[in-house]
Amino acid sequence: MPYVERGMTVGLFGGSFNPPHQGHRLVAEIALRRLGLDQVWWMVTPGNPLKSHSELASLADRVALSREMAPGPKVKITAFEAAHDLRYTAQTLAFVKARNQDVHFVWIMGADNLRHFHQWQNWRDIAETFPIAVIDRPGSTLAYLSSKMAKTFSHARVDEDDAAMLPFLPAPAWTFIHGPRSSLSSSAIRSQRANNPDPAS
Repeated sequence: MPYVERGMTVGLFGGSFNPPHQGHRLVAEIALRRLGLDQVWWMVTPGNPLKSHSELASLADRVALSREMAPGPKVKITAFEAAHDLRYTAQTLAFVKARNQDVHFVWIMGADNLRHFHQWQNWRDIAETFPIAVIDRPGSTLAYLSSKMAKTFSHARVDEDDAAMLPFLPAPAWTFIHGPRSSLSSSAIRSQRANNPDPAS
């Protein structure tokens, strides 16, 4: 895991990043700014258990591309989950919490994941481990009203204007952050590459 000091505020931004793109970079930038974070851990996962791995690039390639995409020194690219055989977000958050007792963490997720969040393993445990910042994504703006997670934890929602308080609140606590949105998606990029191979190859 990246080095942290006591009292720091850190956003945990996990995903397959297959490939990473400007939309991911934008989410990291918005989280850093709106939550007032000291760091964002851009966590490149071994692979999403809910998705097929048939098109999954190697972990080394995804880490290298993520380093190129990272917006600055506050964003730390890491793949520690693979080294510790952590396959599910709930496992990862418990692992991080146990080893960093005096750091204020926030789980960062794009709004496109909010709609299906209740299908994640132990999703309630995730919401009750660290506060969650949901960053707006195209086509998902209303997910914070309609998703099962939003309804289940409606009592724990923090006003967007108070987003900078989120790292210091006990879980469950979450907020939905509006802002600039990128229409890019990893699946669309992979599809475009498959349909338009490099003519020089």
